[in-house]
Amino acid sequence: MSRMIFVNLPVTNLEASMAFYKSIGFENNPHFTDDTAACMVWSEAINVMLLTHDKWRSFTNRPVPPSTSSEVMLAISCDSREMVDAMNEAAAENGGTADINPIQELGFMYNRNLADPDGHVWETMWMDPASMPVSDSTG
Repeated sequence: MSRMIFVNLPVTNLEASMAFYKSIGFENNPHFTDDTAACMVWSEAINVMLLTHDKWRSFTNRPVPPSTSSEVMLAISCDSREMVDAMNEAAAENGGTADINPIQELGFMYNRNLADPDGHVWETMWMDPASMPVSDSTG
């Protein structure tokens, strides 16, 4: 089995969260979806498990952080700058918030940050490794 990551996120409204993640490019895996959880797929290796608060509490006694906190920022790569922009536009149109931090334009890398309806922060980024500046390690 190849290595995979399943990011677990507590959500207040499972149906709305599923619609939000679909709008920014994730697909639902119905094999791991029920009325308490939904598996949203970004790639063969990256999955996001949206969990109702009751389901979340079955995994941990730790409190669900408020939607205004930033416990973690999850960064995902996109195929183009246009895809980064489209995801942020879709976030704003579907219950999330686009550009919760300033846009970062470095020439070889471009990123924008969005928040889902529960305040989970995502960094959508595009990078052109061929255009990365070469560091001088001779110092």
